[in-house]
Amino acid sequence: MKNFFLIITILFAITSCAGPVGGSSGGELTGVRGRTWSEPSPYGMVLVKRGSIAMGTSQKDTVWGGQQDAKGVSVDAFWMDEKEVSNAKYRQFVHWVRDSIIRERLADPAYGGNEIFKIEEDRYGEPVKPHLNWNKAIPWKKPTEDEERAINSVYRVNPITGKKELDASQLNYKYEYFDYIGYAKRRNRLDAERRNLNTDIAVNYNEQILISKDTAFVDEDGKIVNATIVRPLSSEYDFLHTRIVNIYPDTTVWINDFANSNNEAYARLYFSHPGYDDFPVVGVSWEQANAFCVWRTEFWKKGFAGRGVQAPEIEPFRLPTEAEWEYAARAGKTQTAFPWEGNIARTEKGCYNGNFKPDEGNYSQDGFLITSPAGSYAPNTFGLYDMAGNVSEWTSTAWTEAGNRATSDINPELRYDAAKEDPYRMKRKVTRGGSWKDVQHFVRSDVRSWEYQNEQRSFIGFRCVRSYMGFGKGATNNVRSVQKK
Repeated sequence: MKNFFLIITILFAITSCAGPVGGSSGGELTGVRGRTWSEPSPYGMVLVKRGSIAMGTSQKDTVWGGQQDAKGVSVDAFWMDEKEVSNAKYRQFVHWVRDSIIRERLADPAYGGNEIFKIEEDRYGEPVKPHLNWNKAIPWKKPTEDEERAINSVYRVNPITGKKELDASQLNYKYEYFDYIGYAKRRNRLDAERRNLNTDIAVNYNEQILISKDTAFVDEDGKIVNATIVRPLSSEYDFLHTRIVNIYPDTTVWINDFANSNNEAYARLYFSHPGYDDFPVVGVSWEQANAFCVWRTEFWKKGFAGRGVQAPEIEPFRLPTEAEWEYAARAGKTQTAFPWEGNIARTEKGCYNGNFKPDEGNYSQDGFLITSPAGSYAPNTFGLYDMAGNVSEWTSTAWTEAGNRATSDINPELRYDAAKEDPYRMKRKVTRGGSWKDVQHFVRSDVRSWEYQNEQRSFIGFRCVRSYMGFGKGATNNVRSVQKK
């Protein structure tokens, strides 16, 4: 009996020193913790900490017809580009698409079939999903005859000038995206018993759930066909959509947006000339801006693959919601109608706070005739540049006259992915910030505007955001600063 008591005492002492006992067979509740990694600050982005504001106009504007519609909303933390996406950065996207087409053709038997430009097997000889080999440089300087044909296939000779130029019609970017919101809705659950949890209602196992799926392809004539098909729900793949977007900016917007103006030089040079490298890209539709966000996410991940490292899981780059944009522009302060303090467009020294139209016909008074290089004016207190003027900016939010009254007060968003067959008025997206051509009222942080999602303008650009994966004090404004608002 003494030996038994001694064994029990020893076991108790061991377990007491070792801490709580836990395992598959039983023990104390200790939890299962996931692995985390420290997310680096994305290049050129600012962390906008979570907080709240009264979104919208707090006073009725009898001059411009604005209605009082302020509503308290809260947004979670997110990263935001400190500056608008520039011509140089968007040009990197254009060149990537160009180079991907060239690599695809260099591997095509019709152009010599150099298999080194496309990887179809791993180093052990096992088949993998075919993908382009970006480690193999394109032979720009001394190509063979077949390689030269492949490279030249993405160019055209201008029939008027006789000069060789990039064939913009070929620069199509194909991507897939998973509609998690549609997938998560109860009515779309694959298990019929989970669609309605009310046990008083009999489960209809034969109920047919119809879903809309976006698909895309290029026809025999090289024309992009984006279509929406309706079919019965069958699997998760019904929420995986495909889009093809021609990503080259419309450089003619400088002429089409302004009748009887001599803007030909802008049309020819604004996107291509190095003198405009740091100016915000324009002539980019909402659809093209979304494609850029998808590419930027994949490009970021490929940077890890090029170093032989598995890319960590990150939130994708995307367009900001309307609420995120207004919160960031106002630097989290309800009382500010502009990104700067007060309602005066100039500083105490007489310098303008942004690039807009100061007076009738006087575009140059603020220092620039059209757009200005991104970051030419002082940032707001969040460290964000050009949140008023320069170019209006696309948001992810669908336009409705109801505005914030139609959305939740936590991370507000009204998302609608319009089908090709939808009425054109359903394809309007919210733009914010006003532009270089607008008077002071329209560059206010609480003023809303819109444009059609496929339209391209000389005064609309964009910047990207990315949801912040961190938590705790580092992602929020302190209580004192919130109470001051």
